[in-house]
This record gives sequence, C-alpha cells and structure tokens, in this order.
Amino acid sequence: MEQLYCCSERPLFALRYQQISRHRHYCSMLLVERISTRIGKLRPGDVVIFRSPEAPRKIVCKRLIGLEGDQITYVVDPQSGDRCETIVVPKGHVWVEGDYIYNTKDSRNFGALPYGLLEGRAFWTLLPRKDFGPLTPKPE
Repeated sequence: MEQLYCCSERPLFALRYQQISRHRHYCSMLLVERISTRIGKLRPGDVVIFRSPEAPRKIVCKRLIGLEGDQITYVVDPQSGDRCETIVVPKGHVWVEGDYIYNTKDSRNFGALPYGLLEGRAFWTLLPRKDFGPLTPKPE
C-alpha cells in the first residue's frame, strides 16, 4: 500500500492510499490516530501506518502481527514454497505483515520493524463506501 496523501501532524489524520489486489486496483481512505503508538497501546491485529525502513519518505500500511518478545512463525517465501522460520521479535521492534501474503513487502522482507518508525494506528475506513466503518481484526 502506498501513500498518496497524508495530512497533519495532529493526533488524528486521514490517509489515502492505493491498494492493488489480485483482481483490481483501487484507492482507500483511512482515519488514523497517533496516540496508541506514542503510549504503547498497540496489539496484534491492529492496522498500523509506518515509515518504510527501505524508503523513509514512503508511508506504508500493514497489519501488526507481533510485539517485542513475541515468537512469530512465518512462511519465508509463500510464492515458491512453504518453508517456515520462527523468530522472537527483538526489543524495541514489531512484526508487520500485509493481508495479501503473495504480493506484499513486509517484515518477511525487511525484518522486524523498529518501533520508532510507527506513525499511527488506522481505526476507521472512510472509502470505499462499501467498507465504511471500523477496522476489525483479521480473522484467523
């Protein structure tokens, strides 16, 4: 997911991004709050906004999978096999993954994400209108 528009340094802001799924290309708009990341009130399943560790001018949106100290087992390269690895998220880091496992750059590519790169937590979908409402945790 790429940032197209991000407004304000205030505790609440809107983020518009392009999303490319298997079948279509569309734009979404989310409401994002910064307080949860500042006071450490994030939990697995939250959708977080962060600066890309590979391109710091780029803002990325992914789902939080694990916090520091959590043990994470993940498929290393889902397109070419089912080899899994298990890691413990280091202190001061989180583990993020995209919802579409076959076409995403996430912690499987760049490793655990430093907590300082987190910008906020998305909590409400504004657009598209069919998805209007609160963001819910991804079903297991």
